[in-house]
Amino acid sequence: MARTFVACDDELGVVGFYCISSLSVGFDVIPPEISRKLPRYDEIPAALIRRLARDARVRGEGIGELLLTDALQRILGASKTLASFVIIVDAKDDKAAAFYAGFGFQPFPTRPKRMFILRSVVAAALERSL
Repeated sequence: MARTFVACDDELGVVGFYCISSLSVGFDVIPPEISRKLPRYDEIPAALIRRLARDARVRGEGIGELLLTDALQRILGASKTLASFVIIVDAKDDKAAAFYAGFGFQPFPTRPKRMFILRSVVAAALERSL
C-alpha cells in the first residue's frame, strides 16, 4: 500500500504525482561504509518513494523538483513517529537516476536503479534551506 499525492494546475489539471510507503531493507544491501555505523539488525526501516512523475507539458518548470521536495518533507514529518533510516527510490531509467543523483541519492551496489539517501542527510539539507 502507498499514499498518493497529486499536483494540480488550475489550467492544466494534474501535472504530477508521487506515492510513498514504508518498507524494510536487508542490512546486507546497505553499503558497508554506512552499515558499519549501525546497530546490527536483520532489516533497516526505510521510506519508499514508489513512483514520482510529472506531465511532459510542464517539463523544465521544476515540477519534478517540487514533487520530490514535498515527498521528502512528508517522509521527514512521518519519521517523527515512524522510524526510517533511509529513503529509497526506484529510478525507471538512466535519466531518472541522474535526476535523483542530483539530489544526493546513491545507487545500491547490487541494484543500480534502486537508489537511497540517508534520512539524516535529507533532514540536514532541508534544515539548511529554511
